[in-house]
Amino acid sequence: MMAAPESPASDRPGPVLMALTRLSSALAALGAGIAMLLVVYMLGHILLEIGLRLFGHSTFILDEYIGYSVAAMTFLGLPYALEKDGLIRVSLVLERLPRAWRWPLELFASVSALLAFGWLARYWTLAVERSYARGIISETMARTPLWIPQSAVLLGLYLLCFALAVRTLQILAQRQAFTPGGQ
Repeated sequence: MMAAPESPASDRPGPVLMALTRLSSALAALGAGIAMLLVVYMLGHILLEIGLRLFGHSTFILDEYIGYSVAAMTFLGLPYALEKDGLIRVSLVLERLPRAWRWPLELFASVSALLAFGWLARYWTLAVERSYARGIISETMARTPLWIPQSAVLLGLYLLCFALAVRTLQILAQRQAFTPGGQ
């Protein structure tokens, strides 16, 4: 009986890339978990505010903290959405191209996104450092140190950049065998 032919070695990721992929997946899942907890927090805060307003009271920080939570939730959830192939893509175009042409376009998209979000992360890092060093606080009753919510967004940007870097390495390692979202 003949054994089935194995795929070329270039189609299989090496142990380092597999470890990076597992780490990226774990970090993306952690970010998504925190994003889900933020949704629960927002629901709780909104319900608390409704209850308090029935009795003529308020927390006075609902708008501010919901805004911070939405920003943090969005950026912390991006790596998971990328991993699960949940981001908007032009798959209609990619599916019509020959398979050999798909991976260069995927590579271009991943590298372009990595550069764009890396640039954004660099300048957001400077903003967080500046807010921390200058002790900048919100101009609301809560007087929230702005570096705290900014750091949550920055963490999401770092996680996304890491996920995009790992995706780029996967595309380079697997080329024609690469399938988005691990399909």
